[in-house]
Amino acid sequence: GETTVLRVFPLICFTFLSSPCHGGISGKSQILFALVFTTRYLDLFTTFISVYNTVMKVIFLICAYITVYMIYVKFRKTFDSENDSFRLEFLLVPVTGLSFLENHSFTPLEILWTFSIYLESVAILPQLFMISKTGEAETITTHYLFFLGLYRALYIANWVWRYHTENFYDQIAVVSGVVQTIFYCDFFYLYITK
Repeated sequence: GETTVLRVFPLICFTFLSSPCHGGISGKSQILFALVFTTRYLDLFTTFISVYNTVMKVIFLICAYITVYMIYVKFRKTFDSENDSFRLEFLLVPVTGLSFLENHSFTPLEILWTFSIYLESVAILPQLFMISKTGEAETITTHYLFFLGLYRALYIANWVWRYHTENFYDQIAVVSGVVQTIFYCDFFYLYITK
């Protein structure tokens, strides 16, 4: 899933470098995504799966932080901070509380992994809020959102397949994924009709 987003990252970088205005991207959503993957990939320090897995996680973390750097430092003059006004505490406080209340085991890494799953399901809200506030978005932003939503919707198909073939079901991941996909539904409708 994350490798799909990695393939989109060069396109976002190219757009940032070639476009005089970068108002359509929510820096707050990008901060949340960087936080999502930072807390999710803490297992880099405790569990070795494979060289590929480790390298991809490190590359993905670097890309997430480069994106935040580009928005808030390199291109801060063209960043639309006035319209990127979603209050992150409205997401972080409930997600943190829920992570402590509903997790697989009450250990620091498990709580942080659960936090990352819950936060990912709502991390796109600042971006959607920004689009609804301005009433428009650049073409690259709409394509980026469409493919993020599509990747999440395809996870639902993956969960159905895994349950059917492996009898595997992770309630936290499935419920969070469904919530996230629901947030994209209105955007999908607008994307397809316009």
